[in-house]
Amino acid sequence: MRTQFVLILAGYPAEIDHFLLTNPGLPSRFPIQIDFPDYTVDQLLQIAELMAKERDYILLPQSLFKLRQHLMQEKQMSLFSFSNARYVRNMIEKAIRHQAVRLLTQYSNSVPGKLELMSIRPEDFKVDLPSGGSGRREGITG
Repeated sequence: MRTQFVLILAGYPAEIDHFLLTNPGLPSRFPIQIDFPDYTVDQLLQIAELMAKERDYILLPQSLFKLRQHLMQEKQMSLFSFSNARYVRNMIEKAIRHQAVRLLTQYSNSVPGKLELMSIRPEDFKVDLPSGGSGRREGITG
């Protein structure tokens, strides 16, 4: 008797195809394959805002603009290996850590207000945006 069992493999199409070719019996064991399109930049920004909100943070409009510019660059430079929401989650988590360090430095002798404690500023996203034509990928720094 066959048991009810579901196994989901997730990955980039080329790597999944390579994996399935490593053993002649694998393709028949995974007869259903579903391709999910990447999120759009607007969807990724919505995800970023939701992730920040779930942690009681606010992304300032300038921060969203910087994040939008960076995501557009990153998607263009990483056509086949952009990690979508995982990338955004990592950026939000790093921005929160950078915000904490910024607040400790900026308010060493005082206490920031509630709005300042909740706000992720553009400088909290340590990313390099295109500086004009080098075509070189800078990515995340710091």
